[in-house]
Amino acid sequence: MREVGCALLLTLALTACSPGPDHDATGEEIYAQLCAGCHGAGLGGGVGPSLGPDSDAAAESDEFIEFTVRNGRGRMPSFSSLDDQQIDRLVTYIREVQGR
Repeated sequence: MREVGCALLLTLALTACSPGPDHDATGEEIYAQLCAGCHGAGLGGGVGPSLGPDSDAAAESDEFIEFTVRNGRGRMPSFSSLDDQQIDRLVTYIREVQGR
């Protein structure tokens, strides 16, 4: 359990210290830069829960995911530096991978 906590702290620290994605980055690029470290490259989960097709996230509304990205949830940090268009592209990418 301690290893998971250390990995989470390292991931959060690296994310916080790295520059954000380009304004015109695709949803896939935003996911790879900000989300894949915890939620897995294929949305399969890791330190963070799965976001894939059979996950609880797949049943949530787009608004719920947008709110979670913008404000954080539990151990997940907020990504309030993302603008509305970046968040829209990120949610669209997640939904495409989920098959929705």
